[in-house]
Formats: sequence, structure tokens, C-alpha cells
Amino acid sequence: MQSPENINDDFLFIDDSDDEEILSQGSDSYWKVLIVDDDPEIHAVTQLALSDLVVLGRKLEYIHAYSGEQAREMLAEHDDIVLVLLDVVMESDDAGLQVVRYIREQLSRQDTRIVLRTGQPGYAPEESVIKDYDINDYKTKTELTRRKLVTTVYAAIRSYQQIATVNENRQGLETIVSAATELFECYSIQDYAEQVLAQLSNLLGNIEQAVFCARGQGKVADADDLSLYTFGQLGLSGVLVGQKLETMRDDEMVVLANQAFSQKKHIINQEHAAFFLSSGARKAVICFTLQQELSAVQQQLIEVFLTNISVGYENVHLFQKLTDAAYKDWLTDLPNRAQFVNLLDDFASSQDQNLVAALVDINHFSDVNEGLGQEVGNLLLNAVSQRLSGICPGCKIARVGADVFGLIGSKEVINPETLSLLFNQPFAAGDHNLPINACFGFCTVDNAGSRGVNVLNQINIALNLAKKDRLVSHAYYSPEMEEQTQWRLRMIRQLRTDFADNRLALWYQPQLSLTTGKVIGAEALLRWQTADGSFVSPGVFIPLAEYSGLILDIGDWVVKQACQQIRALDQQGFDDISISVNVSIPQFRREGFAESIINATKQADINPSRLELEITESILMDDPKAIVAALVELKQEGISIALDDFGTGYSSLSYLQKLPLDRLKVDRAFVNDINDSGNTVIADTIINLGKQMHLKVIAEGIENLEQQEHLIAQGCDEVQGFYYAKPMPSEEFFAFLKQQ
Repeated sequence: MQSPENINDDFLFIDDSDDEEILSQGSDSYWKVLIVDDDPEIHAVTQLALSDLVVLGRKLEYIHAYSGEQAREMLAEHDDIVLVLLDVVMESDDAGLQVVRYIREQLSRQDTRIVLRTGQPGYAPEESVIKDYDINDYKTKTELTRRKLVTTVYAAIRSYQQIATVNENRQGLETIVSAATELFECYSIQDYAEQVLAQLSNLLGNIEQAVFCARGQGKVADADDLSLYTFGQLGLSGVLVGQKLETMRDDEMVVLANQAFSQKKHIINQEHAAFFLSSGARKAVICFTLQQELSAVQQQLIEVFLTNISVGYENVHLFQKLTDAAYKDWLTDLPNRAQFVNLLDDFASSQDQNLVAALVDINHFSDVNEGLGQEVGNLLLNAVSQRLSGICPGCKIARVGADVFGLIGSKEVINPETLSLLFNQPFAAGDHNLPINACFGFCTVDNAGSRGVNVLNQINIALNLAKKDRLVSHAYYSPEMEEQTQWRLRMIRQLRTDFADNRLALWYQPQLSLTTGKVIGAEALLRWQTADGSFVSPGVFIPLAEYSGLILDIGDWVVKQACQQIRALDQQGFDDISISVNVSIPQFRREGFAESIINATKQADINPSRLELEITESILMDDPKAIVAALVELKQEGISIALDDFGTGYSSLSYLQKLPLDRLKVDRAFVNDINDSGNTVIADTIINLGKQMHLKVIAEGIENLEQQEHLIAQGCDEVQGFYYAKPMPSEEFFAFLKQQ
């Protein structure tokens, strides 16, 4: 048996004449090999034996350690060591095995190859140790001829490369799977493109600059050609997203991307790569510059990556279409109501006190649609949207209703004066130049609610007030407006409830003949007594009933109650007293109004002439022809018609002649000052006009004897007022009649 001192000689001079098949022409890159041995001669002999070796195109670079502790330091310092030629016995019997444990357990380098060498066969590790720590080979130093050493090193490095390739593929595939998950969470093409480039950079690690490009038509505003546009960029200065690819300074990347897109294939060279992405009808190109040429493994990974994400590219287009359908107006291509609410969310949370949100409501737009057709109406809406868009490029504009637009911008632009100027000139709609105007509602940031939907409601409140004001066509929201709206809603809810609970009642104010002094009728007046016993003024709840549409049900109920009261009067012997009820515009507008009144008299089995309907001039002017036709139908059934508040409106005397009237009613406004000299003209004129038209004339609001005497002198026929009796419930009215 040879002594350890003579091992090196045997190692050096064993025949190695067949090495040529392992040697090959190398490159400038290296494999790092760590030689660990406490004998310096072993280092020299090993490096000499492997001095010309080229493995898989690379030479070897040697790092030396002379103890287990020094080996651990070198391993910690160099993370790219591919092979460790390790002596087992050094400063301790298991120093080499301690290095092995350090590599596998503490550094977790499972791919680093380890070849154990020992000059003392008795110190060979157990088979389980070799297996558990993945030791590539174990040799005694006497076995390692030059040829065997070269073969061992070559096999170890080749094993390392195979493991590294597998790991690279595994890591790459894990990256691809992770990337696909993240890409499926992208909901816009730009987000998707940016994420693709980020994931691709993470996958390859050697990308300097990159762009994601596709045709802009249908994706970029005003893109009407077939040019490639940039949707994502990486490592490039300046904003290229949304711009034509030609704006890039790298001409080679532009040419390469266009070639890949037109030829529908990947194009790769040493400095650039362009990969063609296709999914259904969706096509794109990812083009990037490289720090070093792509390896075969990287190219394969990119292929898998593109295949894996192509479905996501199709999906993001589909999602974009769904988003456009959900958040974009189909006609004007502006954001719709839902998206405007989202924009108002940002507005509500803004700290910019200069911002204003507004609604623009086109007046009488329905007339355009009905008179000129929907196509002209659509052209008009597009013309308005274009003019609004031109007001300021930074403003956010949306179409939130059929003829309502939403705006968000600075106070300098979004204000009544600036917006009104937009409507000073007619709008071109096809062959028509249409002069239109609008109403405006505004809300400033300091008055905005916490959420977009609240802000929209606030602007709506201001807009509704602006639409009701004939003199001023705009209004700014204030909290008091909302309080008033909430009050109105509460009152309407309470009115509905109390009406259902029979808390509304008819009170009756007697009407007397000035000739005989006898009661000839009564006006039925609606009263609302709430659950707490208080009364709500008719001046308050009648407009609320009309606003809510409840007036139709209440109106029907009033007519039926009046007919029942006439029936009760008949039963108690007062068969010469009539009842007057007021009717509203909504009642007249309802189809079958006259028929419903006639049916009510028939169901109560009363003489129709005992029922009198009081109409105002405002009803007459709402739709004169329809009103006259309904009144004629009622008159033919014997129902009496009185014109209330005559002289307070703007009725035409020509229509007055056509009305089938029985009475004119002089408003209390003309009776109040009838005793003052010079204030009797209107009352006297109405009384005289009634005589000329052979109508009875009744004056209301009589409060003293002097007013009565003047009316008698003028020939007025009938009166009602506090001077004779206040309105009273049905029971009191019957008692009043019996006293008379």
C-alpha cells in the first residue's frame, strides 16, 4: 500500500492519451470550480491536470480553499460555483462532510455538484451520506488518473447544467403561471400590456427596453389608420403609451416590430427580439432590446409564456368591450351615468376647492325628437357633446341622461356664464341649425357629499330648482336645498299614509244669494289633519299632491265625497243646495276624466246639476281645446261649470266665449280693497262681463258689510266669505243650514 506522500506522483503520471474526445474549443465564459484540500500540491496537480479542459463550450476557473472553514467562506462569497472537488479529511476527520452539509442545508444549493476525494479509504463516507447529500462522485486519490479526473469533472458539470436547465425551466414555468394569474386581473389593454412587459422582464432578467404594440384603431382615440400604437413600455424615457410606434427613437425596434406584425412571426437577433402574439382576431407584438442573446431555454419559455397569456389578451379586449358597454354612452362615446358617478367619487374626495361639478339639461329636447325625428335628435346630442368637449380639454364630460350632460372642471370654466355662452349660437344637426338653450345645476367641492351618487343627487336638486325658475336658468346646490327636498319627501310619505288612513276630509264654506240671503250652495275645501291633531295648509299639501301624482287619487275621492254630500243633503231636505269642487290640471290631463265625473254622479244617484266643477285659468291655458271638449261633455250631462280666480291669469277672451260656463268667480284679491276708491275697477268689470255673458257672478273673500254693499250695488249675484261663515266640517254645515 502506498503512503499518502506518494499519491501525487501516481496521480500525475498515469497514462491519459485518450483525452482528446473530451476536449473542445471553448469560449470566453467559465465554469467556476472550487478545489478544497489541505495539501497545496493537490491544488497544483489538479489545476495542471485540468488546465486545458473545455466543458460544454466553457473553460474552467479555479478557486482554492485549504480547510473546511475556508471552503465555507469561499462558498458564501461565490454563489456561482458549479463544482466542488472536496477532500474528506482535513482539519478534522469529517471536515469535508461538514462542508457538504453546509452546501446542502445552510446554503440550500442543491444544484452544485460535489466530488469527494480522499487519500485514506478508511475514511470513506457511508453510502447513506452520499445518497442523502447528493454527492456526485467519490474517489480515492489513487483512482484519479488524469483521464478519470477529466471524465469525472465533465460528467459533474454536465449534470450541473442539466439540473440548472431543469430548474430554469421550472422557475420559468412558475413565473409564467404566476404571470397568467396576475394578467387575468388586468381589465384594460394598457394595464395588460404593462403587466406583460413586467412579467417578461421578470422571466428573462436581461431586458433593457421593451414595448407592447398593436393597431390603435378602435383602441386609441382618433386612431383611424392601421399603424401600430404603443400600449405598454419598459425602460424607455418619455411617454410613448397611446402614441404611434414610429415616435420611438430606436428605428431598429420599430422596423423589427412592424416586420414581426406584418409577417406574423417571431424575429430574433443578438440585440433585439420581436415576438408576435395572436389570439383570435387580436394581434400584437412585443419588442425588446437584450443585454445578451437569448438562450434556447429562454426562447422556449417565451413561447410557453405567449401561449399562456394569449387567452388573457383576448379576454382583456372582451372585458374592455363590456366595460365600454357598461360605462360608455353608445351615441356620443362619452362616459355614461354609471361612469360619471365614478368620476364624482373622485370629485367628492378631492382637496381641490377650485373644482365644480355640473349638470346641463337641454330644454325642450323632446320637441326636436318629435318634430324632426330621432336621427336629428341624435345629431343634435353629438353636436352639443362636441361643443361641451371643446370648452376645456381638461374637463371631464359625460352623458348622464337622454338630454342631460355631466361636467367636472374648474370654476373658471364650469360656471353659468361660460356654459350659457355655448348655447348662444345654433347647433348644426344635419340640414338643420337648431337654436336651443339649457338649464344648469352646480355643486362645488366644499358642498359635495361623501360619495359620487350623493353628489349626483345634489346636482339634480339644484338642476330641478333651476328648471322651475323661469328667470334664472341655473342654481348652485346648498345643504338647505336638500333639507327642503327631504322635507318634501317626508310630507309626501305622510300624506300618502294619512290619505290611506282617512285623515283627509272635506269642509264646506257656504255660498249665499245676495238677493235672498239664503244659502244656495257650498264650496268643498280639502283639509288634512295629521295624527297629532294639527292641520296642514292646503297651500302646502295640494302642490305636494300634484308633484307626487297623488292628486289623481285624492281628486277622485273628493268628487265622490262631494256627490255623497249632495246625496245626504237630499235626504235631509236641502235639495236646492249645490256643492262646488276644485279640479286640477293633472285630473284634466288624465284620459276619461269627464266620464269618471259623470259615473260618480250616477253611482251616488244625484242630479248632476247639483255638482259644480271649479276650474282655474291656468287649467284653461294648459290645453284649451282638450279642456273645452271635456267641459262640453260634462255640461251636456248637466254638471255646472264655474271659472275660478278669473282675472288672475292670462286667459284668452276668445276661449272664454267658447267655455260652457255657468258662473264667474271674482277672486278675493279683487275684493279685499273694494272699499278703497280706485280699486274697484277689476271687480266691477268682471261683474259686468258676467252679466253681458248671462253668467252668474259669485265673489269670494267677503269680510265686512261695506264689501257686501258694494257688490250688491254692482249687481253681483252671490257671495262667500268669513263675513257669512268659515269653512266647516259636514256635521257643522248641516247644523248651519238648519239654523238658516
